[in-house]
Amino acid sequence: MATYKKRGYKPKAKKESDAVEENFNEEESTTAEVFNNLDEGANKTEEWVSENQKPILIGIGVVVVAVLGYLAFTKFVQEPKELDAANDIAQAQIYFEDALDASGKAQDSLYNLALQGGNGKFGLLDVIDNYGSTATGNLAHYYAGIAYLNTGEYKEAINHLEKFSSDDEIIAPLAKGAIGDAFMQLNQPEEALDYYEKAAKLRKNEFTTPKFLLKAAITALELKDGAKAEKYLNQIDAEYQDSAEASEVAIYLGQAKAMQ
Repeated sequence: MATYKKRGYKPKAKKESDAVEENFNEEESTTAEVFNNLDEGANKTEEWVSENQKPILIGIGVVVVAVLGYLAFTKFVQEPKELDAANDIAQAQIYFEDALDASGKAQDSLYNLALQGGNGKFGLLDVIDNYGSTATGNLAHYYAGIAYLNTGEYKEAINHLEKFSSDDEIIAPLAKGAIGDAFMQLNQPEEALDYYEKAAKLRKNEFTTPKFLLKAAITALELKDGAKAEKYLNQIDAEYQDSAEASEVAIYLGQAKAMQ
């Protein structure tokens, strides 16, 4: 009967065995060294923390106090202030909205009441002075800017409108465009054109975008820049055909082409 020997491994020669053992000892030594270094690092860290425990705790305390202080400020100071500001601007808003529907001297009078206040109520300027850091104070800059624009105080209008900031789809470009209107009244068409361009690009919508593209085109014509005027007029014609401004494109397009 045939028999088979079990497969096995040939015993390693002495030199080979010694080399393996030596490599193992080196690896073991290296590993031990790594752990020793880690232990030393950990010990140094512990020592540093122990030695600097007081300033660390003070630093943590400062951060905690700052966070709690911010939350407390928001809850107990800023929120009530926002509420007070909203209450105090109410009458000025009524004057402002009434002025939008008025004309002539009555309109000027209402805008002045909105700015200065009346019947013992805050005006927009009072709101700005007392609640400048609030959202209502920010909005008061917009109202004040428009009021000054409509009463012929163009530098004051620019001053307040430049301080106003908003992410609103409509109000944000209207504020930029109103600065352009103020510069036009000051006979500074270059600055006006810059703000009309900013207003047109700030938001894309069917109301403000064609409105300020047309103003930019007309201002460019005044500056004898027919190419720029044509560009803006063509943009209205291509992208905002249903807008009120689209009906005026043909009136100015011929002038723009004639300048080139």
